[in-house]
Amino acid sequence: MTLALESRLAEAGLSAAESARKQALFETADQPLVRRSGASIGELWRWFVPGRIEIFGKHTDYAGGRSLVCALERGFCVAAAPREDALLCVTDALSGERAEIPISPEIEIGQADWTVYPRTVARRLARNFGHSLAGIEIAFASDLPRSAGLSSSSALLVAVFTALARRNPLENHAAWRGAIHTSLDLAGYLGAIESGTGFGSLPGGEGVGTFGGSEDHAAILCSRAGHAGLFSFCPVRLEQTIPLPENWLFAVGVSGVVAEKTGSARESYNRASLSSAAILALWRSATGRADRTLADAVRSSPEAPERIRELLRRDSDASFPSEELLARFDQFFDESESLVPAAAGALARGDFASLGALAERSQAGAERGLRNQVPETIALVQLAKELGAIPSSAFGAGFGGSVWALVRGGEATEFREQWEKAYRRNFPGAAACQCFLTGAGPALLDLS
Repeated sequence: MTLALESRLAEAGLSAAESARKQALFETADQPLVRRSGASIGELWRWFVPGRIEIFGKHTDYAGGRSLVCALERGFCVAAAPREDALLCVTDALSGERAEIPISPEIEIGQADWTVYPRTVARRLARNFGHSLAGIEIAFASDLPRSAGLSSSSALLVAVFTALARRNPLENHAAWRGAIHTSLDLAGYLGAIESGTGFGSLPGGEGVGTFGGSEDHAAILCSRAGHAGLFSFCPVRLEQTIPLPENWLFAVGVSGVVAEKTGSARESYNRASLSSAAILALWRSATGRADRTLADAVRSSPEAPERIRELLRRDSDASFPSEELLARFDQFFDESESLVPAAAGALARGDFASLGALAERSQAGAERGLRNQVPETIALVQLAKELGAIPSSAFGAGFGGSVWALVRGGEATEFREQWEKAYRRNFPGAAACQCFLTGAGPALLDLS
């Protein structure tokens, strides 16, 4: 069974080393699950749920913009077995942490820790699909760094949802069939669960407290091994799939600065989302239009971008000065409408010089327009370039997190080692920092 699992992971597109790593993680996840559920190893349901790299597309998805993303070869190895009650029980097999959550529309979301994600899923599904959902026992083991901008929180949410959907099975429910028809729709729904918004006929409610979009969920569900995907959002659409050049890998530098989207960091994260909503509200008020997203407003006419800028120069929102809204708009417009499609083209051509110049613009936009970079992520980008990586950029929610650099496979190991050493010299207190290599991995894998 174990060898067959490792082989299936490799066939799906994981490297041999990562397939072996996941085999060990699945064995770790299996142990507490077998003890608690009484199921045999052969009876367990299993999934691999990856994290993602946001290559381009900083804070664009919730405003209807574009992103260029791929799945990681790291993620959650998840095992599950049915329960006969109405409890969602989730165990982190590596730390021993455990949550027992009633599947009820009335449960409190509670404390701002990792359990907010399974709690949010349990409450939303009970509200959308009825109050009598059956329970499940889940155990996971993850090699995805937490709170590092790699979508560990969204991957956990997807993992819990996938297990509950299998247990009940939700795809046969009339409410599901009325709203969710494709994996892209499902990505949109999962983003709505996280943000607390409605999705089609499925009403919303309290989410995890962040006003994000569906980029992470699209990458997790709809990626293709060895490829990047160009997505647009609200609704989720796959515009283009781009093969990554052979023998190139992503080096990921985790700064060690926690990029939480819960608790005290929530306000900073949400400010980028709220500022884009404020721009859209000013546009609607001034024009009488009903554009659903900022991207819709931008694309409404060739003159719309400059009209929006003129509007922001003379008007402001009570919570945002005009200068901040202008900087945020310019960042969104350049990232979504220019950088993402140009980067997709450069990647397809293997034009790393152009990709590097585009990455510099994206990084500058994050520093000036989003104002979400910290000295550590800025330094990781600069150090990557000094070590010879042509394209490199920070990614994710910001205020910490990670940086990617694209490097030749034959040079990747030495680059990774030198990058981490250089970063530790500059930031000796960053104990949680690490650098690792990854190819573009597959989407969520059902290994049951």
